[in-house]
Amino acid sequence: MTGLSQHIQKVLGKVPSLYHGPGGAVAVLRDGELVGQHVWGYANLEQRIPMESSTLMPICSITKQMLCMILVDLERNPTPEIAKRGDVRQQLADSLKEVVKVEILEHTGLDIEDLCNNQSGIRDYWAMSMFWGTQPDGVFTLSEDAKKALGRTKSLHFQPGTQYAYSNLNFHILARVIERVAGSTIEDLLTERLFSSARMLTAAFCEDNAHLPRPCVGYEGNGSFGFIPAVNRVQWSGDAGVVASLEDMIAYEQYLDKSWFEEQSLYRAIAEPPLFKDGTPARYGHGLAHVRVGGVDTIGHGGSLRGFCLHRLQAPSERLAIVVMLNHEIDAEIIAEYIMKDVLDLNQPNSSTTGDFGVSHSWLGTFFDPEAQLALTVREDGPNRVSIRYADHDETAVLFDVNKASSGTMSAIFSDDSIQLHRQDDNRVVNARRIRKPEEQIKTDYVGQYRCAEIDSVFTCSGTGGMLYGSFEGFLGHGPMHLMRYLGEDIWFLTCPRGLDAPAPGDWTVVFERDENGAIVSVVMGCWLARNVQFDRL
Repeated sequence: MTGLSQHIQKVLGKVPSLYHGPGGAVAVLRDGELVGQHVWGYANLEQRIPMESSTLMPICSITKQMLCMILVDLERNPTPEIAKRGDVRQQLADSLKEVVKVEILEHTGLDIEDLCNNQSGIRDYWAMSMFWGTQPDGVFTLSEDAKKALGRTKSLHFQPGTQYAYSNLNFHILARVIERVAGSTIEDLLTERLFSSARMLTAAFCEDNAHLPRPCVGYEGNGSFGFIPAVNRVQWSGDAGVVASLEDMIAYEQYLDKSWFEEQSLYRAIAEPPLFKDGTPARYGHGLAHVRVGGVDTIGHGGSLRGFCLHRLQAPSERLAIVVMLNHEIDAEIIAEYIMKDVLDLNQPNSSTTGDFGVSHSWLGTFFDPEAQLALTVREDGPNRVSIRYADHDETAVLFDVNKASSGTMSAIFSDDSIQLHRQDDNRVVNARRIRKPEEQIKTDYVGQYRCAEIDSVFTCSGTGGMLYGSFEGFLGHGPMHLMRYLGEDIWFLTCPRGLDAPAPGDWTVVFERDENGAIVSVVMGCWLARNVQFDRL
């Protein structure tokens, strides 16, 4: 173990120079024991306060798996008061009816498991906040704004249980359901039922990101632009909220490692790979992502807030766990996978050949998925590789046939005018057609105002010629102007590089619709987190 520890320390020591930023903390555990950790940089650049293993950070969406363990624990170990009321699962179902619109439950069959597995079809409220007029550093409160967001959640962007789409609102709802049944706050439940058992001695619940524990500060920016303190003024509870130190997360990983060998443990219960309703295996369930890294099955989850990025990754078969905590926005998952591949020696060149297949330039460009009303782009990424951006990030696929490519989670079939994607994680087959080339003279009849009555939002399109801008107004105020980029036909991208939450929604597909006379009558907008939202022209 000494030799392994020395090697791991060398690997961890390289991380700061490979992934520049203000500060961070990483740890590696093997067989339930800490075999390496490294803490570097500053928790607070302005006050010159070093990062330490005891520095508290918001772990953000890693909270989701903890919430799901509380859910299972309540069902297995109800308080006498809860037990007196009868079946706990039925109590949860009844509480769900009190939290969301009853029409959604009646018409779609939405249930608790759909929320836990991100299969609900509910649009993400941090993405939707853009429609409601938020500024990137705007205020979002639990007492007022979260309730208004729920009240405006009246439809779904797919039938529950049929697809996967990440939605923070799923876990916000789940937390409210749990609190109603338990008669206790999520903060108290986490403290009593998890932090104590896991010996997370300084972990706490902080729902207000404007008042995170000091001294740690999150930073936006990069080495070229520079780093500035991130401003966060949102409140969240259930989808996130836990703050913890590296020491807490080490204790958490030791607790999970021990739990893995207890068949009836809470962790084993939530780590069971879920299914879609058609029986297809799903890769996300109960706040845990099931991912293969270098051929090894892993369980993990990331967390991010403007200025922070974190990830925990566990390979149960190897009894290996990695924690990465950063007070800047480099992707912590990439660092966790880099460490895991080195420790398990998974960086060997792939001996399999892809054949002599080249990328045809006729496959490249922008395509449109009419079902989800989303655009996707295809770029060359090497002699036999293409980069496809459809969800919220670029995915690289390698050609294995004259017109076929695959990645670990997606396969693609190309033709000159279309692309078919089989997205395994999402349980979707996407049939997208090429968007016709942009016209030399862009139409000018897009400018005007549009309203979506369902979500109570107004979209204003302004500008001249080929330079258009879009802005939104809703219960959160008047949002900033966003740049729009013409793709062709009546389809545009509206770019949102900074949203209320991190990561931002990214490019929204904007599809203007015309009547039989050719007049613009409506516009349909969507991003991967929130699709098919229609605004009618005023």
